[in-house]
This record gives sequence, structure tokens and C-alpha cells, in this order.
Amino acid sequence: MTEKAHREKDTPVTAPMVPAAQIAYSLDMAKAAVKAAAENRGQDVTVLDLTGVTSLFDFFILITGGSRRQLAAIADEIERALKAIGEKKLSVSGLEEGRWVVMDYGSIVIHLFDDETRSFYNLENLWADGKPVDVSDIVQASSATMARHS
Repeated sequence: MTEKAHREKDTPVTAPMVPAAQIAYSLDMAKAAVKAAAENRGQDVTVLDLTGVTSLFDFFILITGGSRRQLAAIADEIERALKAIGEKKLSVSGLEEGRWVVMDYGSIVIHLFDDETRSFYNLENLWADGKPVDVSDIVQASSATMARHS
């Protein structure tokens, strides 16, 4: 075996590097989605940075809603918020059932769950290699704004 082949064989396979500008833009998209969810009473909002885990997408956003109607409202508001910055969803699944809605925007994937479904699938554990992103400031500011307007 040549030295080059030996080095290539021992090189660990990792997700390809994503340009920093793309990651920053994906994070801005995620934050816009978080803000829209928080303003519509989305609970237990979690953002996972998966840039070092997979090349399929940059961020997962996980949100819990109290009812099918609330999940649909959150999905509508997220779509509106991302459309305002020029983004279109690639696909959406689960609106009919209303227990788990998945919105795919390419570099971010948004999961809206009812409590039971979120606990059952436990995506935070499944994607435990992802790094949590602190969005508590966005959630608190959005909740405070919502409280003032109620």
C-alpha cells in the first residue's frame, strides 16, 4: 500500500466543511423561525447545530405545541417569517395529522410536535452529537412582546 493510500485509509470520514457565510445565514433563518414560534406560544424550543454531524442540513429546530391547531398556527407563522426573508420551504409533512409537523428549508429543518410525540421520538437524544444553540434570549424577548400585546 502506498503512503498516500495508507493516509487516506486512516483519515476519518467527517461531514464536509460548510462555508461560514452559509452557516451564519442558516443560523439567521433558524433564529427567525424561533422568534415566530415563540411569538405563537411554542414551548420547549431547541435548536441543534448539526454542521459538524451531517452535510444534509445545518440546524434542527424542535418546538412543542399544545394542540393540532397551535402546531398549524406556528407552522404558518414560521412560513410567513421565512418567506419575508426570501426563503421558501422545500416540503412540509404532517399538517393533516397534527402531531408532528416537519418543515424542510434545506439548510434548516423544523420539527413541531405535540408533547407525547416529542417525548416518543426524542430527537434531542437521537441527534445528541449536535451542539445546542442558546436561543433563550429570542424566546424571552418574543414572549415578553407577546405578553405586552395580550
